[in-house]
Amino acid sequence: MKGFVDDIEELTETNKDFRRVLYTGKHLQLVLMSIAPGEDIGEEVHDTHDQFFRIEKGKGEVWIDGEKTKVKADFGIIVPAGARHNVVNTGDKPLRLYTLYGPPEHRDGVVQKTKADVTEEHFDGVPTEEAPGTKI
Repeated sequence: MKGFVDDIEELTETNKDFRRVLYTGKHLQLVLMSIAPGEDIGEEVHDTHDQFFRIEKGKGEVWIDGEKTKVKADFGIIVPAGARHNVVNTGDKPLRLYTLYGPPEHRDGVVQKTKADVTEEHFDGVPTEEAPGTKI
């Protein structure tokens, strides 16, 4: 097993994709996100997933069960399973962040260029290091 080792700050700050799954373990998943000005992730609830967000660039707000908190670079956010949540870009530049899902939420390797792209594929049980043709 190789795991994942890289400069997460650089990868996050240079990511231009709305969603890019970087690494999927059996119990945890690392995903980069870039949210355009005025856009959001989309309100959601993960009944069985805890989620962590780390804001690297930009400013916005996070909503957790109806409570709004302003966020900016260097903020960390934990959303417990079952909480309704959303992340909104309130700035004039992309909001760049990474998120950790526990357990994984998306199919390994998913790249969603924009929010409008329909590539929402849920985790199929195959982690990165078991996926055919995987390069780490």
